[in-house]
Amino acid sequence: MKTSSISIVFLLSGLLSYESVAQKKYTLSGTMKDSQTGEALIGATVYITSMRKGTTTNNYGFYSLTLPMQDSIAVVFSYLGYQPQIKKIYFNNNLELDIELVLNEDVLDEVVIEAQRSDENVQRAQMGVIDIPVTRISELPVILGETDILKVVQLLPGVQSGNEGTTGFFVRGGNTDQNLVQLDEATVYNPNHLFGLFSTFNSRALNNVTLIKGGFPAQYGGRLSSILDVTMKEGNNREVRGSGGIGLITSHLSLEGPLRKEKASFIVSGRRTYIDLLARPFTAKGNRSNYHFYDINAKLNWQAGANDKLYLSYFTGRDNAEYKETVGIFYKILFGNSTATLRWNHLFGQKLFLNTSVIYNQYDQNIETVQNNSFSQVFSGINNISAKTEFQYLPNLHHSIRFGAHYTNHEFLSKGKTEAQSSGNQSLNIGSIPSKYFDELAFYVNDEINISENVSTSLGIRAPAFISNKVEYFRIEPRATLKVSVTPTSSIKGSYTLMNQFLHLVPSSTASVPTNVWVPSSLRTKPQLSEQFALGYFNNFDQNKYEASIEFYYKTMDNQVLFPAGNQLVENFDVDTALVYGKGWSKGVEFFLRKNTGRLTGWISYTLSKTDQQFADLNFGQKFPFQYDRRHSVSLVGTYSLNKRWTLSSVFVYSSGNAFTLPVGRINVANGGSLFEGNYFIYEGKNNARLPSYHRLDFSATYKKRRKIFGKEYDSEWIFSFYNLYSRSNPYFVYLYVDHNENKPKAKQVSLLPIIPSVSYNFKF
Repeated sequence: MKTSSISIVFLLSGLLSYESVAQKKYTLSGTMKDSQTGEALIGATVYITSMRKGTTTNNYGFYSLTLPMQDSIAVVFSYLGYQPQIKKIYFNNNLELDIELVLNEDVLDEVVIEAQRSDENVQRAQMGVIDIPVTRISELPVILGETDILKVVQLLPGVQSGNEGTTGFFVRGGNTDQNLVQLDEATVYNPNHLFGLFSTFNSRALNNVTLIKGGFPAQYGGRLSSILDVTMKEGNNREVRGSGGIGLITSHLSLEGPLRKEKASFIVSGRRTYIDLLARPFTAKGNRSNYHFYDINAKLNWQAGANDKLYLSYFTGRDNAEYKETVGIFYKILFGNSTATLRWNHLFGQKLFLNTSVIYNQYDQNIETVQNNSFSQVFSGINNISAKTEFQYLPNLHHSIRFGAHYTNHEFLSKGKTEAQSSGNQSLNIGSIPSKYFDELAFYVNDEINISENVSTSLGIRAPAFISNKVEYFRIEPRATLKVSVTPTSSIKGSYTLMNQFLHLVPSSTASVPTNVWVPSSLRTKPQLSEQFALGYFNNFDQNKYEASIEFYYKTMDNQVLFPAGNQLVENFDVDTALVYGKGWSKGVEFFLRKNTGRLTGWISYTLSKTDQQFADLNFGQKFPFQYDRRHSVSLVGTYSLNKRWTLSSVFVYSSGNAFTLPVGRINVANGGSLFEGNYFIYEGKNNARLPSYHRLDFSATYKKRRKIFGKEYDSEWIFSFYNLYSRSNPYFVYLYVDHNENKPKAKQVSLLPIIPSVSYNFKF
């Protein structure tokens, strides 16, 4: 299959190249930007009305169309939330045309263009991709006044949420470590604040968010289940602007503007909690409870020449938590991410686009505990330096080729320490922890081809490698997607993807504190491997106002890792001998219906799925449900523009309960020591019980008004929100106790978040 994939790519490339020589053609290219800020519009549509074909802009706003020679053509330039532009183009040579779209602020006066809205989800071969407009994220209900893109991701089909209120997400049966989360191409290893209640992403600093969960193009790799591609704003290159907001637990402030008008710009955005300041007066004497997080986003970009542009992005976010009681209990948890990305874009003529990046990203987690006269500390860290280069070649309207290479040098630092408190309680000397180095690289090529009016395909191959001083792994990953149009507004798509993952996130089964540790592949711990098959039907109707889809998938996952039940993290983090290995299977069907325009917008998603795992050393070698296997998941999301000032939004979610392990009996033990209530519990199966179903209704109302201060106008926004409107007692976790009347162990549910009202105030100037 590997050889045939490559052969088909070059055969079709040759046929289409011959066609392009046989007929004279002209190229239309340029960039699409926001008229007010000058920022690139990512994924904007360029549509040729007479041919009923088009393209979209790339991550830098660039587009290119090579068309057969004709007297004139009508081209529609459009982007969700902006007023479309129609241009009549007269060709007598190649043409460069930059377009600036105007934000459609009057949401009640919808601009209608017959049959010319984007239908990329139907016409393009790629499947399993959902774009999340950042402008719509701020309109959805929030928790504690804080908007969050990862909360929105959990509302999409094929995506399962983790515990109550958290931002963890699980895609098509995969674990959290199987999601590659990127911010301006840099990997974010822990995209969470407040132990998962919020994400590290400040939505006010973001430009675009895309989730890919199947049919992966060859330019993506390194994870099995999904890619969450997050792009930061570039900054206004026309005028200085600012925005800010005050919520119940966080405040944020952003500033952007030109360094050189229409040539260079900047944006700086920061956010911090003040939970520690609010809680301090209420903390009992002798106790100490302190928690805060912050994050900072910054970006510079410079138009170095007509065909060159430079970007420099920076992000850092940290969490700091301490808890101390006079009885000798102390917890200290520090973790955070930092990334920096330097990118160079270059345009070779009108058909070849180059992006080259150098990336640094760092993640560390340091946990210290004192309890029962013992001290323990766990530290783990990752430092990466990466280089990427990618070419995008657009020979004609029917053909798009991407090829490039990625290289990453991984540095892992990890160590644990446990000792009696009387021994001095000395912390680890982090600077003395020996580093372990690993190299990861990949070469790839991906070709999207329109074979005929109704048939198109995306064919790719990726060749990743993982190299250390003890082991080397080389892999070949074929990718293929086929699209067949059924009608002008509907299509059937099928895809096959093979993925490898060289890193593993191993959760501790003694999770009183979050001691998950990243470990690389080794001679014993093989790379994770998945194969995914998907088949879908896509249909747009009412002039692309509505888009609907149904996707079936089946995925296998090999070389999955876990700690056996009751295992503790050890001081030596060569943990291979402490791990168990197994497989996973996931299958499901996903329904998605979205309304994109009008006063009422939103979507409905439903997922029916089943995920099982099998480990030779767990559950007597029998299959058992994945912890986050939920048979049914439903999300209803709606936003209604009541008038020019008021916008109403609501979210309803329902899902089957998580799986957990429930004992079937107990053995009483005298002087049980650390055993709970002096009992050994008897287990016959892993994940043999289910938590109650989860459901929740959220609601928000947003009031916008133009105001004046000191004679200058600014935009103000009040957001009133209710999380869990009918205060459903949803399960967070369960704990075991012994019912002395029946003399049996029972599980008791703990609920975390009741109804939570919140209010926040935002402003722009």
